[in-house]
Amino acid sequence: MGECMLKRLAVGPVQANCYILSAPGRDDCAVIDPGGEAGRIRAACGGRKIAAILLTHGHFDHTGAVDALCEPGTEVWIHEADAPMLTDPLLNAGWLLGDEMTVAHPAHTFRGGDTIEAAGLRFTVHHTPGHTPGGVCFEVEDLLFTGDTVMNGGIGRTDLPGGSEKQLQASLRKLNPLLRTRRILGGHG
Repeated sequence: MGECMLKRLAVGPVQANCYILSAPGRDDCAVIDPGGEAGRIRAACGGRKIAAILLTHGHFDHTGAVDALCEPGTEVWIHEADAPMLTDPLLNAGWLLGDEMTVAHPAHTFRGGDTIEAAGLRFTVHHTPGHTPGGVCFEVEDLLFTGDTVMNGGIGRTDLPGGSEKQLQASLRKLNPLLRTRRILGGHG
């Protein structure tokens, strides 16, 4: 497959990390966690079609630009346990900023252990509940996109609806071998 192209942008009201990935020689890309600023994200895609949007979890700061980025054929993916967050501002924590943000575009769901093929890339899903019930990490090549499970200098908060310190600690133990061997790309920082 070769090494994928990777771009990172800090977007939205709380500067969540959004990642754009594309395989060599492809005219499409995958976007992970588009939290806001759809215009900046689209520009960073460099004219590539957005084949898929993959969400590490359902909080507003990771989903805010989904609808604005979707075009015909774009698939949106989220863990089945976080799917209800896309349409419920109380669950997606948009209320923290007084925002009733929801996602209208239909989403496909996955479970831990599933593999998603998008834009010539193969993403392995690691279910890492704790920050949210359906929090996941995506592994592709030597990269591990950890969302808010593991971030620069810390771990995700557990005091929002669906959060669990006990589950997050178990997820971190499960992830430990990958954290030692992969390049970690967190949701913030």
